[in-house]
Amino acid sequence: MQTFGGYVATTIAPIPQRVFGRTGETISAIGLGGFHLGLVGTEREAISIVHKAIDAGITFMDNAWEYHDGKSEVRMGKALAGGRRQQVFLMTKVCTHGRDAKVAMRQLEDSLRRLKTDHLDLWQVHEVAYAGDPERHFMKGGVIEALDRAKQKGMVRHVGFTGHKDPSLHLKMLSYGYPFDSCQMPLNCFDATFRSFEEQVLPELARQGIAAIGMKSLGGEGVPVKKRAVPVKDALRYAMSLPVAVTVTGIDSLTVLRQNISVARGFQPMGAVEMEKLRARCAPYAIDGRFELYKTTSKHEADVGRKQHGFPLQAEMAG
Repeated sequence: MQTFGGYVATTIAPIPQRVFGRTGETISAIGLGGFHLGLVGTEREAISIVHKAIDAGITFMDNAWEYHDGKSEVRMGKALAGGRRQQVFLMTKVCTHGRDAKVAMRQLEDSLRRLKTDHLDLWQVHEVAYAGDPERHFMKGGVIEALDRAKQKGMVRHVGFTGHKDPSLHLKMLSYGYPFDSCQMPLNCFDATFRSFEEQVLPELARQGIAAIGMKSLGGEGVPVKKRAVPVKDALRYAMSLPVAVTVTGIDSLTVLRQNISVARGFQPMGAVEMEKLRARCAPYAIDGRFELYKTTSKHEADVGRKQHGFPLQAEMAG
């Protein structure tokens, strides 16, 4: 707190900026998840959340072509109009789920139109979650060729892939030696002791110089917090203390935005001992995967992917 001419001014700590892998670019340590924008009650509220996030120093914007049938991209595009596009690092995901590069390029055109931009800062292959997905993506004429084509045309600047199911699928994607700029995965205090992306994938990303993007810091829907297994602050601090470029957080209200910003501002990473204590505290809950059902069930698998792979849609299974 500082005093100027009799007035008291409070110094607000900024949200930390981190280097985005070998690209040398910097992005905010927390990002705004696009999926949750589609859950916000009105478009006006969603746009307000994006604006306030940017004003607070959040620069990383997450999205995907299939989120809420395009509604999430449309809302974000409207929020970034009027000069705000230049203030952010904009990412969305291509959702071919094994289909070819032509489908991918059509989806890219859709995303650019919805997001009201002529290029993406990052384009990622979405939801590598099924056995055989890496082989489909790298097949002749597959989505990886679309990543190359989009970069050559200047439609995207950087490329990566995402997934929440199985660390072995991530390692298979990384085994091709393709120059991905980023890789997105669930990273939280429960993952550490159950089919762990932290233990298996993060070291390989570091070896290849690929930026790690964390997601599902609260388990995807905040269930561990609701069940009082871990406080929000501890869960988010743990995820942000890992060697990641950014932790994408699901924000569906201004209350949640304020909560996450309060953790990020002036962020102090957990030390190794503190992280180990939290892992040990969470281990009894983590061991059976109860808070990470996206690894063991169809939970969080999008209908677009399930349909393409020939699995029942979520509504059909619920019925």
